[in-house]
Amino acid sequence: MIAVEDIAYVRYQAPDLDLAQTFLTDFGLTTALRKDDVLYMRGVGVQSFVHVTQRGETPACLGFGLKAQNKDDLHKLAAELGARVEDNPEPGGGYRVTFADPAGYSVDVLWGSEEQRPLPARPPLSTNFGPSRGRRGRTVRLDPGPSHVLRLGHVVLRVPSFNTSYDFYARLLGFQISDSYFVGEPDHTVAAFMHAGLGKRYSDHHTIALLESPLSGFDHSAFEVLDWDDLVVGNEHLRNKQYRHSWGIGRHIHGSQVFDYWRDPFGFKVEHWTDGDLVNEDYLRSHEHFAPERLAQWSPPLPEDFLA
Repeated sequence: MIAVEDIAYVRYQAPDLDLAQTFLTDFGLTTALRKDDVLYMRGVGVQSFVHVTQRGETPACLGFGLKAQNKDDLHKLAAELGARVEDNPEPGGGYRVTFADPAGYSVDVLWGSEEQRPLPARPPLSTNFGPSRGRRGRTVRLDPGPSHVLRLGHVVLRVPSFNTSYDFYARLLGFQISDSYFVGEPDHTVAAFMHAGLGKRYSDHHTIALLESPLSGFDHSAFEVLDWDDLVVGNEHLRNKQYRHSWGIGRHIHGSQVFDYWRDPFGFKVEHWTDGDLVNEDYLRSHEHFAPERLAQWSPPLPEDFLA
């Protein structure tokens, strides 16, 4: 049908926007716009916002936004779904098509949103590892404080039927499996990491992931930070603020990201990550039996409530 370019933002519901704003600021985001009933937070990159919190009595994972490659793709998608292309009323403007996926998540596909001027942030550090010695005559001196979130990298969706959701995202939006897990027999796929199907062009190892589960809502949303040091400095900042740590610091197997997971004040799991894999259509996917120990190459022990 079409192939989306990337992910843009995640959308949550929470009863207390003040609490959300304080945590997200400590997490490394900056307020883009706040109204009585909605909070938009951005990273240091060019995206107008990467995280939305809508005021509501019950905390909930509502949906997310994806970027189309061109406006024609919006019209193709709208025609296929019986939807319409509309002016985007949220920060950045442009156009969007909005629809519900089979699991009930609200999905916006966007094109033409205005890019913003990047916010001040140090460049990623040059390193001196083994024979690769790129930092000469310079020292490393880091300021304490929050991590610098560059962008939203991916969202992991809990879904009641893997096959139904996979067919939807592959057929309509062009997502392709990077790596997947099965339970029991190999044909019983229960989870997959999926990248944007851009042919020879490289994209993140996963932009969305699907996890068959009786639970609803996101497993987590994940935000890219500057580099390893930025992730660790942010970890110390969040610990000093006495937020609830979930898991990390470690390095994943599938995707290879260095990761650090936290719980926001409403119990939602959010991830800082850096140094992830880039893949294209030539990537050799794996399909393996799901086991918790296959989630990381190195890390502290996996908490019992991580997958809850």
